Amino acid sequence: MNLLLLLIAIIAIVLLITGGFVATIHWLLWVGIVLLVIALVVWIVRLATGRRKA
Repeated sequence: MNLLLLLIAIIAIVLLITGGFVATIHWLLWVGIVLLVIALVVWIVRLATGRRKA
């Protein structure tokens, strides 16, 4: 019985850590997409206005 309890506890901890990583990766993916869109808009505005930085 103790072995079964230990096994269930280990599986629960692994699933908890994995779920946390997946949530973090999902959040960072959205942050990356937003930053990419912002960079694209800035690049298009710079291209349209003709401002070039040396």
